[in-house]
Amino acid sequence: MANDPRDLSGSRLQNALLQLGRDANLRVELMDWLKRAEGRLSYGASVRDDITGPIIDALHSEQDVYEKQLADGTRFRFLYRTKIARDFLLAEQERPSHVWEPQTTRLLQHLTARTPGDVLIGGAYFGDHAVVLGVQLKGSGRWVHCFEPNTDQAAMLTANGQLNGLDNLRINKLGLWHESSQRLKLDGFDSFANAVLATGDEGFETITIDDYCQAQKRAIGVLMLDIEGAELRALQGATRVLAQDKPAVVFEVHRDYVDWSVGLTQTPICTLLKNAGYQLYAVRDFNTHQEMAGRPIELIPADSVYLEGPPHGFNMLAVADAAAIAGPLFKQVKNVSPKLLRHKSPALHHPLDGMPD
Repeated sequence: MANDPRDLSGSRLQNALLQLGRDANLRVELMDWLKRAEGRLSYGASVRDDITGPIIDALHSEQDVYEKQLADGTRFRFLYRTKIARDFLLAEQERPSHVWEPQTTRLLQHLTARTPGDVLIGGAYFGDHAVVLGVQLKGSGRWVHCFEPNTDQAAMLTANGQLNGLDNLRINKLGLWHESSQRLKLDGFDSFANAVLATGDEGFETITIDDYCQAQKRAIGVLMLDIEGAELRALQGATRVLAQDKPAVVFEVHRDYVDWSVGLTQTPICTLLKNAGYQLYAVRDFNTHQEMAGRPIELIPADSVYLEGPPHGFNMLAVADAAAIAGPLFKQVKNVSPKLLRHKSPALHHPLDGMPD
């Protein structure tokens, strides 16, 4: 079938779409058409993930760079490399409210506003959360300490700090770990890469959160970790900060790295935080771009999270003082999934006040 003009399988089709995508105007037109098609296709699963998304991905190379602005004027430059970039690019609004994970973004903004001390983010990427919080804290004297060992994304993070006139981002190409001065390397592609032990001079050096904060002489009010399975190691290196500063902690758990078969509360990472005096909740959120303004942030107590389904991940919140999540912004719910998914059961995977428009 190599000479059959109907044969558009595999690399031939991928190369054809990539060549189409080299014309920026055609690429935008085709992406707009595909986005409109999403609302018209009758399909039992995720249209974006299974149909339109792979076509849009094929239009791009790893070096394609976009720039986009939020409603408050915050600007981002980013490489087209993962779903984060794709779904931000395809946001319904020309100038949306956030980059990624709407409820997690709102949660971090709330915690940052009410909690003294700096913000520390492990896995800062190109700044999808770090730059938003840096803008929020601009002129306050509070810093956002960013850890991003991916060289390309650290460069984008630096550029985005400059793009927004921020002098409060402290960008580190170190890895957060339970021991300082070890060597790690990234195994995997871009945001999916996880840290593994390295040999010789390859990779990057590690530091513990305790050692870093002691050297900086800064207190931490909010700690966010999205480091592909290294969250436990990072928290094992933060015992002093957890005990003294009592920061609010937002962190990812994923079934690929965390065995929750005997319950979420029995996992080592939740046990560590419980023993440090924290209360734990799963954050119900879309793992995409989705406007959620005006809707409560739904939190599930860790002992009543619905965990069934294929391997998946979600964000959790640990707070030492429940007052941090009091008020109308939050709603506690039970026995539902933290994964908000349009194409799944409404009883388990939709916000309890209904789906966004």
